[in-house]
Amino acid sequence: MLKEVINDTSLMIIHLIDGTYELFRHFYGQRSYNKGKDKPSGAVIGVLHGVLEMIEQGATHLGVATDHVIESFRNELWPDYKTGAGIDWALRKQFQPLEEALMSMGIVVWPMIELEADDALASAARLAAADPRVLKVCIWTPDKDLAQCVRDDRVVQIDRRTGVIRDANTVRKKFGVSPDLIPDFLALVGDSADGYPGISGVGEVGAAQMLNQYGPIENFPPKVLVGQRERALLFKRLASLRTDAPLFNNVNQLQWLGPTSTFAELTTKMNEPRLLDRANEAAAKLMQ
Repeated sequence: MLKEVINDTSLMIIHLIDGTYELFRHFYGQRSYNKGKDKPSGAVIGVLHGVLEMIEQGATHLGVATDHVIESFRNELWPDYKTGAGIDWALRKQFQPLEEALMSMGIVVWPMIELEADDALASAARLAAADPRVLKVCIWTPDKDLAQCVRDDRVVQIDRRTGVIRDANTVRKKFGVSPDLIPDFLALVGDSADGYPGISGVGEVGAAQMLNQYGPIENFPPKVLVGQRERALLFKRLASLRTDAPLFNNVNQLQWLGPTSTFAELTTKMNEPRLLDRANEAAAKLMQ
């Protein structure tokens, strides 16, 4: 799948990874096989191997966004917005070790506190897409929020688990609206994962019809959403990703140059020598 994306070596392909999603995916994927006996660093190790696989397949410029904490400024706007409550302690304990391990492996990491990992991915996509040396930006997450960042076939969203690649046409087919209207769409239909319900009586088909007829919620005539307009605009604010995080000044900063000097000790502590071998082998190929 990654080789399908990398089809022009003369320009850079930027890969932006949702580290929090990957950590959750590996944690619960492993739990289904380990009969409840979680390895202390099992999910972290899984994410690192996954990133190394991308590098082995040709990825050269990468950045990983993580939720250093789950809460963000959105919790002040809507009390029921998602929190860290209920996260399995065995998983939560791997949040910061993942960030430290990725940095030790030489990967650029953006641990988010006031903003969310999704905001970091949106900001990084905007910064990377503005560089004429960038051929394509790939956002690796299935989160429907990130569909708003898709731009034609230059900024795409990839679900690593299913292999689905979403460009602008695919987003329209899936949601019924263009990428720029995804925040409006989510505001109307709600997002249970993020903790806001949307507008009562408005389903996906109806939301798409209204948005295609009137445009964004701000343009809706008074007869539409009577008594619920302000609520819809609040939910749109929750759904709208921030793109102003100052994550990097130059896409060259995202280039992977190999593991740092601390990675050998880290892999020894995790009892995962194969990670070091793979990282060193991948770095050696860069020198050829």
